[in-house]
Amino acid sequence: MAEEHTDAYVHGSMNAATQVADFRMFSTLTKWAGLVLATLIVMLTLWFCLGVGFLGGLVPGLIILALGITFLRPKPRPVH
Repeated sequence: MAEEHTDAYVHGSMNAATQVADFRMFSTLTKWAGLVLATLIVMLTLWFCLGVGFLGGLVPGLIILALGITFLRPKPRPVH
């Protein structure tokens, strides 16, 4: 027969604040990693595949990075 575990998970025993903090950290990491990857993909594609040279890939890459930082930056929360 199947053995029963004595240290089974008890529904409702998890700390919700820890779960919220983990989700926010994961969401933030995913957001910034996506920006870095998009910038690298555009820069390297322009540089190597289209042959526009290093500066031809770097300038659009820096523009995308600057726009991404501007739009993805945390917004100040309104004070009520």
